[in-house]
Amino acid sequence: MAGIARAVAQTVAQTVVRTVVRTVAQRWRARRGDRTGGHGAAEGPATGGVPREDVARVAALTAAAAALYAFYSCVRLARFRAGAYDLVIFDQAIRSYARLQAPVSMLKGVHNGFGPEFCVLGDHWSPALALLAPLYWIHDGPATLLVAQAVLLALSIPFVSAYAFRACSAVTSGRRVAYPVAVAYALSWPITEAVAFDFHEVAFAPLLTAAALERYQAGRRRAALLGGLALLLVKEDMGLLLAGFGLFLLTRRGERVAGALLVAGGVAATLVATRVLIPHFGGRADYYWAYWTLGPDLPRAVAHAVTHPGDVVALLADPPLKLRTLVLTLAPVLFTAALSPLGLALLPPLLERMLAVTYPNWWTPRYHYTAFVVAVVFAAGVDGTLRAAARFPARRGRLVRGWALLTLGVAFALVPFFSFGALLTPGFHAETARTRAAERAVAAVPDGALVEAADSLAPALSPRTRTLLWDRTPRGAPWVAADVGARAFPFDSVRTQVARVTALLGQGYRVVFREAGYVVLTRP
Repeated sequence: MAGIARAVAQTVAQTVVRTVVRTVAQRWRARRGDRTGGHGAAEGPATGGVPREDVARVAALTAAAAALYAFYSCVRLARFRAGAYDLVIFDQAIRSYARLQAPVSMLKGVHNGFGPEFCVLGDHWSPALALLAPLYWIHDGPATLLVAQAVLLALSIPFVSAYAFRACSAVTSGRRVAYPVAVAYALSWPITEAVAFDFHEVAFAPLLTAAALERYQAGRRRAALLGGLALLLVKEDMGLLLAGFGLFLLTRRGERVAGALLVAGGVAATLVATRVLIPHFGGRADYYWAYWTLGPDLPRAVAHAVTHPGDVVALLADPPLKLRTLVLTLAPVLFTAALSPLGLALLPPLLERMLAVTYPNWWTPRYHYTAFVVAVVFAAGVDGTLRAAARFPARRGRLVRGWALLTLGVAFALVPFFSFGALLTPGFHAETARTRAAERAVAAVPDGALVEAADSLAPALSPRTRTLLWDRTPRGAPWVAADVGARAFPFDSVRTQVARVTALLGQGYRVVFREAGYVVLTRP
């Protein structure tokens, strides 16, 4: 697997350099005199084309970021740090797409009580994932998803860079802002945490959001709208982000009608996806309802929020981790996103997360959730900085350049405190007795078998077996690949895992492999 990681990095670099140089040049080289439609202080005519060397440098940065993301993800996979939740769920679903079938995840369906034929469109409305199916005709396995995610996330970098370049060129050298902002964005914790948490549909969101914002800034309203509408195919709640863009447009003269339509259309799209489309594919409209403090359903929760606004404010700080996450969300741009009307676009998706009471993962800065809005944070940060610097005309350019350098410094300073800090430690890369034992445990399970697999073993088994999650409920599969050497999701302790293995032995299973905490059992 380590060899795969190196090969992946080389392939990504070569592919992205070829494609990005072509596409970024078209995006950056706006004709002189094009209407930019920038936000506030960033408004004004385009400043002309970007030198070829700038395009090449941004393309190189994009390729390097894609290679870094892919390397990190593939090392985690090779060292058995990836998990069944959620990598195997997506792997099984996209393998079904590749076979021109409905996106079924047996692992998800069985573990969550929906049945082995559960279609993941009944979990989240993410039909955009079907676009990845052809990649499985080339290489069938979770590594394909990790590399695809790396490339998709990296491809948002040129749009963020172009946005910063165009917005700031009227007050200073665009490249002196665009370069540090692009690097800061590439290393920002929302992006790196998305990379670190295996694969998710969020892979599409930064690219589509950044493209929509940059196209809107360039005056290409139709392209911007298409990018925004495409977000509705990424996840059922992306309509809330679209509604947030509508709130921003309501602040702009001449675009208030469009803003009102986006607010109404975005909310309607989320309701349709949640209440109609997801149940149609076997899910439940209330499965992810997490606002019981406000009410048992949407109408009563909205009524409670309107009549008791104090309860809403209290929820935003309970527990205090929510406030920490909100602070960290704006920290990469030194909180200047709060000075821009574009920051209004952040309100609906952030309120969706912070008002929840039953899903603690939504509040934490870990995981992938903040990556859905990271492009908006940086675009609003650029615009907010320009607005603040406009109060000091004589030092405007210097202030903007200083802000860009500080964002870069913050990005580097935060790296050790998030998942990518592991890249700096030898233990992240090292092969251990546990990883070697995991490889042998996986090899002990025959091809095509129905197997209950521990969370960390399931990604390696998913391409060649019918894989279920080894959990607290006995499933009766003829093969079980268990882990009693470290706590594994969804168990609460190693003791519980040991008890499960003991129970299996009492049911007639026999051990065919045992080493370094891994136990493979089979039953005739």
